[in-house]
Amino acid sequence: MDCLFCKIINGDIPSNKVYEDEKILAFYDIAPQTPTHVIIIPKQHITCADEVDETNCLVVGHIFSKIPLIAKELGLEDGYRIINNCKEDGGQTVMHLHFHLLGGKKLGEKIV
Repeated sequence: MDCLFCKIINGDIPSNKVYEDEKILAFYDIAPQTPTHVIIIPKQHITCADEVDETNCLVVGHIFSKIPLIAKELGLEDGYRIINNCKEDGGQTVMHLHFHLLGGKKLGEKIV
């Protein structure tokens, strides 16, 4: 599989890890949009949100159970934003389910 995030998971491409366990990996984005910009991915390859179903939804719940812990470790006590892009028209550029954890400054109400 020629998936950038799978290569990061496998260690073929280095990343600046923030958090890792048996199910997920979180690492700093190489092109941050905010002072703190972390990508959180399941280690299981799921292409996008459209592929989340009863066979893999527990990993998404696991991600969301770890987000508050990751945010706290990163000093985002005053708030943060979670974004998921789905497919090309939704702005997804890497076809592996991932969530952007954004923070480190006051974010406006508008996403775009």
